[in-house]
Amino acid sequence: MTIDAATSRHAVYFAPPPGHPLWRLGCRWLGRNDSDSGPVGAPAHSLVATPWRYGFHATLKAPMALAANVRGSDWLAAVRALAARHAPFEMPTLRVALLSDFIALRPVEPLEPSHPLRQLADDCVIALDPWRAPATAAERERPSRAPLDARQRENLDRLGYAFVLDDWRFHMTLSSSLAGVDADRIAALRASASRHFAPALGQPLMCEHLCVFVEPAPGEPFELRHRFALGTP
Repeated sequence: MTIDAATSRHAVYFAPPPGHPLWRLGCRWLGRNDSDSGPVGAPAHSLVATPWRYGFHATLKAPMALAANVRGSDWLAAVRALAARHAPFEMPTLRVALLSDFIALRPVEPLEPSHPLRQLADDCVIALDPWRAPATAAERERPSRAPLDARQRENLDRLGYAFVLDDWRFHMTLSSSLAGVDADRIAALRASASRHFAPALGQPLMCEHLCVFVEPAPGEPFELRHRFALGTP
């Protein structure tokens, strides 16, 4: 699909290596094609419609429009250079858990600030921000699931997203908002997710790439366009 630079958004995500069962099971859970090209598919059911649109991932640099003076090639070179200065590392053990009002894969143990995953996320937030177009007034005022505190508001104003740096929580979203959904249905969905992902969560998982996803036009599904290997000049 052709990308219109004026309307597209770009994001940097963690996504499992394409040969790892977590990638296949995650894409299957959402209803996404598990290849890095071709049609993305259709949502598996109504409760995964939102994460289906964004793809199976954890956010490192939230979706953003590129600044008006930025060439796509320069943006991709910046992501490649950032990936090159981080060595591959083993991911924390993950489990299915509730986060706010949705289900996600979350680390079993909290991440320390020194963890390579946290360092990678912080580097993406800070180092890639010069390529981001300033947030519009509508984006700054977009409602959040919960009221923002002063630090989160500062993050939003300075870096385009509220939940970064000390407010970042690694998660791979598995459901849309479950606000108003019956508790028994939520419990059943969480149990189903635990069974679905069990074969993958017991296997070692490496962070080996930075992945660039692109929303070609507003409201369209994000597409995995590039994987840049960590530690590779």
